[in-house]
Amino acid sequence: MPRALFRSGTQRDASRFSGMSGGRVSFFTSLSAAGFAATAISYGPARMGFGLFAFEFRDAFDLSTSQIGLISSLGFLGFFLGLLAAQETLTRFGPKTPILTGLFAATLGLGIAALATGLWVLCLGIFLAMSSAGFAWTPFNDAVHRKVIDPWRPTSLSAISSGTAAGIAGAGLAAFVMVATDFSWRIAWGIFAAASALALVGNWAAMRDMDRDPDSERGRNWRLMLHVAAIPLFVVGFVYGTTSSIFISFAADRMVEQSSLNSVPKRAIPALVYIVLGIFGLAGLATQSLKQAIGLPLLLRLVLGTGAASLAFVALLPQSWAGIVAAAGLQGLHIMMTSAILAFWSDRLFPTVPSLSFTAALLATAAGSILGPALAGLASGAVGPVVMFLGAALLPAATALLIPSAYASEIIPAASGETTP
Repeated sequence: MPRALFRSGTQRDASRFSGMSGGRVSFFTSLSAAGFAATAISYGPARMGFGLFAFEFRDAFDLSTSQIGLISSLGFLGFFLGLLAAQETLTRFGPKTPILTGLFAATLGLGIAALATGLWVLCLGIFLAMSSAGFAWTPFNDAVHRKVIDPWRPTSLSAISSGTAAGIAGAGLAAFVMVATDFSWRIAWGIFAAASALALVGNWAAMRDMDRDPDSERGRNWRLMLHVAAIPLFVVGFVYGTTSSIFISFAADRMVEQSSLNSVPKRAIPALVYIVLGIFGLAGLATQSLKQAIGLPLLLRLVLGTGAASLAFVALLPQSWAGIVAAAGLQGLHIMMTSAILAFWSDRLFPTVPSLSFTAALLATAAGSILGPALAGLASGAVGPVVMFLGAALLPAATALLIPSAYASEIIPAASGETTP
């Protein structure tokens, strides 16, 4: 690798990235692969599984729409608390501890949900499983920032975030096999728990020698996030969390209820929705390249627009193949590309505290995710799902129109002490 790729070109800087066991390329490969597996589990079946199987849970536990919304919000509360705990354990022990804790929580939560015979046990399993999404992603920003050189860093972060797409598609495929073979949803969740255990072992192997950042105490300085240039990052994160959680919680269930398709069983529709979502979400791998081609402001407007259009299709065309594929595909683009944007945008804004800044962005996402399903469930009962989904679509549409291009910046002024190199 040419020395010019390093920040200052000095031998000292190069040694930061060569690490302890395999050089620069090996860290890029191992961290990208480990992060891909961690997000595939924690942001795939662990985070999306409740929405994917909402139709099954509705029958098994006699749930109402408002109860589905509240359980989903409870799970996203676990996500919020997991983010806070992950940042603290990262500061104290390095990235290995929160990553492995998150995958352990996913394994335990998925297993508990698979065996649940009552509503409260199911809630506990969902809470633990969804909390893993808070633990098992943000610490990779710290590891990648310290071990992967700058030109490769956004690619690694995009690869890690796009593990979500594979996890969602895999969960959808498992659900489809469940319907095709007529086996219980509990077996599918048992398979998810086993896959999570494998990811836990793989990440333990990849992270066992990962050191703690000697300057990690900076990761507790939340005041660094109080900068006007970061407001658009947090606004986009909040809007993304609100609308994507509404889709995750209610879209597949609405499509099942409204479907007029004769070619597939109704029980197979959620699986197909999440398979399409995951496949289209693989476009997240191209997020960094697209940003370089068209710029961050236009990219933000495009991904917010896809989120709005997806919810509109759920509201207006949930009964047809065209509406189902369009809604799921656009939501896949929205979720994966926005996730990748939050990862590299926060890293570029706050390069000295990459994990803290990404945690702050995802806390905004988690706050929206807690509020979104609870309010949407109540709104759906009061005014109906069509109005609820159209109202939710207005949020990303308005954000896309109202955020000025000048404020969608990747650079904080030098006076703040946090500049992009």
